[in-house]
Amino acid sequence: MKIGDKVPEILGINQSGKEIKWSDYQGKKLVLYFYPKDNTSGCTAEACSFRDDYAELRKAGYEVVGVSVDNEKSHQKFIEKNQLPFDLIADTDKRLVEQFGVWAEKSMYGRKYMGTLRTTFIIDENGVIEQIIFPGEIKTSTHAKQILNSRGS
Repeated sequence: MKIGDKVPEILGINQSGKEIKWSDYQGKKLVLYFYPKDNTSGCTAEACSFRDDYAELRKAGYEVVGVSVDNEKSHQKFIEKNQLPFDLIADTDKRLVEQFGVWAEKSMYGRKYMGTLRTTFIIDENGVIEQIIFPGEIKTSTHAKQILNSRGS
């Protein structure tokens, strides 16, 4: 997926087993953020950044949805532990990460493996991608502020 592409109608299943559709957010900007794993330090910092600035993001017309390949139960625990006020999609079949092009080979300590590249897509009110924030650009602990500060730029 690239800037100018329309996102798919069905995004996935959330932590409660409910289907999440793009049209649920029509008329708002959607922050669709992909992250590697629940309960890891960077992913927790990023989720808490969205939590802490959630009211400000909503006031600015944004909704937030996180996506990882973790299952619903893992997402439920992550949400409870960190009091997250937004949905997390359990992309266990990797359909969405592959569709958005964020499932890729990664390397840690010389070991290669497949994983999710931390990437954020800003989707406009009509379901079209208007901005992509790539892995090297994301500052996990202040990611929500990055989005709020980049408006109109």
